[in-house]
Amino acid sequence: MSNDSRPTKIKVQNLTRRFGSLLVLDNINFDVAEGEFLSIVGPTGCGKTTFLNCLSKLIPTSEGNIYIDGEEADPEKHNISFVFQEPTCLPWRTVRDNVAFGMEIKGFPPEKKQERLKHILDMVGLTDTAALYPNQVSASMEQRIAVARAFAVDPDLLLMDEPYGQLDVKLRYYLEDELIRLWQTLKSTVVFVTHNIEEAVYVAERILVLSNKPTKIKAEVLVDLPRPRSLIDPKFVEIRKKVTELIRWW
Repeated sequence: MSNDSRPTKIKVQNLTRRFGSLLVLDNINFDVAEGEFLSIVGPTGCGKTTFLNCLSKLIPTSEGNIYIDGEEADPEKHNISFVFQEPTCLPWRTVRDNVAFGMEIKGFPPEKKQERLKHILDMVGLTDTAALYPNQVSASMEQRIAVARAFAVDPDLLLMDEPYGQLDVKLRYYLEDELIRLWQTLKSTVVFVTHNIEEAVYVAERILVLSNKPTKIKAEVLVDLPRPRSLIDPKFVEIRKKVTELIRWW
């Protein structure tokens, strides 16, 4: 965990996943600190989404363990939120009700739910559109709804699978800044998968670089840069180049 003084929130030990005879994830080990923003990068097809699916318990591991606060990860006990590549809004619910949906499922008390809902909607700029339906807003706003819903449940672990990969560059930068503000304010623990190296350096405190299949952690890169970050900062460029070279040369 790179000498991080924060307590360990997530511990992954010997994570292995096979599909029949195909070994996809091979004995992966790492920790995530409480409140850390960790990015995962790697070559196309290396199993990044499978990796997140195992962390979320959407699919079982073949071997290994995942712990949250020292206990075996359990979706019925722990709040594990997942933001997918495509927006996952419920078309029959308003923006407000979509953001509140996770809190309803988790059984938040009404007063706490309303207080947190107002706070989250204000933070992501959705208050004025809260009464609209998903088919009345843009694709980028749908993804903002999904991100807001994920943060609203005060997750133990927030997993994000290339959430801005379908957006143009300008929108992506805007939403990345919004994501960072949410994370800094709400102090969530985030694991963020992306194929975009610049994005990984921009948002993360630390980057894990994955190998080709069978996937292992090839390297860990600390992103020791102040925020807000500049894409033309020489140190930013240096870190981006380092990660690029790690992915280029297997």
